[in-house]
Amino acid sequence: MISYILYRIGEILSLSLPLRAAYAVAVFLSDLRYLFAAKDRKIVTENLRAIFPEKNDQEISNIRLRVFHNFAKYLVDFFRFKKLNLDYIKNNVKIINNSYLDEGLKLGKGVIIVTAHLGNWELGGVVASMVGYSLSTVALPHKSKIVTNFFTKQRESKGLKVFLLGDAVKGCIKVLRNNQLLALVGDRDFTDGGKSLNFFGKPSLFPEGPAVFSLHTGAVIVPGFMLRNEDDSFSLAFEKPLQYVISGDQKKDIDNIISQYKSIFEKYIRSYPDQWYMFRRFWKE
Repeated sequence: MISYILYRIGEILSLSLPLRAAYAVAVFLSDLRYLFAAKDRKIVTENLRAIFPEKNDQEISNIRLRVFHNFAKYLVDFFRFKKLNLDYIKNNVKIINNSYLDEGLKLGKGVIIVTAHLGNWELGGVVASMVGYSLSTVALPHKSKIVTNFFTKQRESKGLKVFLLGDAVKGCIKVLRNNQLLALVGDRDFTDGGKSLNFFGKPSLFPEGPAVFSLHTGAVIVPGFMLRNEDDSFSLAFEKPLQYVISGDQKKDIDNIISQYKSIFEKYIRSYPDQWYMFRRFWKE
């Protein structure tokens, strides 16, 4: 209940204040959290050192602080979904290479957008829905049902369809069978049953969902990322559809598919490390 109250307060403040003022308040609060959240600082530091073993302490510290600041802005954007409209998108979001989505849809088997916990993936999904794409996604339920409902309502308020993890398979397959878009976050496995592959040189578990759905339905996989720019505008960028030949060996095919978009994740995370919001220890010994 406390988490729900805090989220509602965040929503009220974000909707009541002008965007710049809301960002400023959020950054101030994130600075306070940064000072007292020793565990989170330690975890983010460990994750960044795995990505940038060559950087010194000060460089890592600078990136780490920006992670906290950018995540605070991410929450403001999420809380302001009620104010999101097409004028905002036109003036603040540059959509790059959405033709890859259109080309994939022409094949008639749906498109899987695979992304990471990078930038503002929530806003990216909503923007895609608002500009005319029929888009569904899978979300991790919170421990509190009231918090889960709050987040689901936020996501679905602008046309995004949400399936909760654990009860999503049939819905996801139906979306692809109907030749629609399915957006999945693919850089962290929450089931402990994922595929182990090296990520930045260290073994990590990746969810098999994007690869399995693609193999099962024939859907195209298109990597996509909603990235914050220096002026707090956004770029919704899509990469070329993955190209792979199905061998018939499902394990081998899954490894091949995940390895392809894993490499793309590594490229983007290296380029935007202060927008990779990973406050859990990513690599486990």
